[in-house]
Amino acid sequence: MNILVLNCGSSTLKFQIIETEPQMIEEDADRCLAKGVVERIGSQALMTFEPTSGPRQRLAEPVRNHRDAIDKVLRWIVSPTSGIDHIASLADINAVGHRVVHGGEHFQRSVLINAEVIDGIEDCIELAPLHNPANLKGIEAAVELLGTGLPQVAVFDTSFHSTMPEEAYLYGLPYQYYRRYKIRRYGFHGTSHRYVAYRFRKLMNLEHDEVNIITLHLGNGCSACAIKGGYSIDTSMGFTPVEGLLMGTRSGDLDPSVLEYLHHKEGLSFDELDTMLNKRSGLLGLSGLTSDMRELLEEEAENQDRRARLAINIFCRRVARYIGAYFVEMGGAAAVVFTGGIGENSPPIRERICRDLVCLGLDFDHDLNRSLSSGTSGTISKEGCRLAGYVIPTNEELLIARDTLRVIEDLPRRW
Repeated sequence: MNILVLNCGSSTLKFQIIETEPQMIEEDADRCLAKGVVERIGSQALMTFEPTSGPRQRLAEPVRNHRDAIDKVLRWIVSPTSGIDHIASLADINAVGHRVVHGGEHFQRSVLINAEVIDGIEDCIELAPLHNPANLKGIEAAVELLGTGLPQVAVFDTSFHSTMPEEAYLYGLPYQYYRRYKIRRYGFHGTSHRYVAYRFRKLMNLEHDEVNIITLHLGNGCSACAIKGGYSIDTSMGFTPVEGLLMGTRSGDLDPSVLEYLHHKEGLSFDELDTMLNKRSGLLGLSGLTSDMRELLEEEAENQDRRARLAINIFCRRVARYIGAYFVEMGGAAAVVFTGGIGENSPPIRERICRDLVCLGLDFDHDLNRSLSSGTSGTISKEGCRLAGYVIPTNEELLIARDTLRVIEDLPRRW
């Protein structure tokens, strides 16, 4: 089965075509046939198309909206120059899987999209005003361009965290605000955390309920997740993705009274404060240079930049703090698992975080850490230590494709 995976952002469209079947999943033999991205939707867009068996193609064309972007992707997929194996026409696409950021409390699993599901995603727009509208545009465009007869599935970032207990997801606010407005911790990056937990289980030959790990999705956005018995019991992101770890441009945890103080001192409106928290804080705000961890590490190494070093150290300290908290909450863990752009590709950051975990039993191996190249899984700790360290590349698109197959064929979720 060939599944088109769509991930629509406010001005971007990422896609993959993944060939998968139940037997392929059991053997980890799913195949990515093609992938790509359309950036700057709404203006002169940059498009990158990459078939697995052919050369990458880059184009710059005006793209008005998400429908236009998906239309261009579909035209490329079936063009003679695309070179995609097993795809001769749109009839060779058997289903579409959509990343949807927020499912609220209603969607605790991936679901087949129908009118009721569309209404439910719309109801969550208040909770994710930047993301859910873009996700809906992608769904509407795919239905219009591919027809109502093609199965389409919504896979929610929040659903993996729906197993958190009340003690983990409720805030210390008057309870009526949860009852009235569903103000609570929802968590995000759930598809990534779930995939990494699955891969760890496969690597270690464990049963689902034997997976007790702390996963770290570290990229431009960052989150930690406590996974006990194979289920998420706590996560660092909250009502919005701002809460938790320090990130590229997001502040992470903050005393909320700081916002009132800045409102009076600087005259900042609520919209301006929200922009500051989401787009001008984090690594960028602390360093005054960049939100890119690679550039900060270069500045620290080459120029001994004090604020670059400060931003890096605060970032690592926050991660270690959450690991310690989750280790206690879980009553111990088998491993800490790094994923995401920073987690997979930055040995220095992994080392700085892990050297604070000696007290938890992580015996770090510098050579193993340095030897792991991009895209490879492996351990970064010495054999036999109480808390192991691992790097496992995430693959959210693959999990979306697998969930799409599971939903439309009504298969049990074993992966």
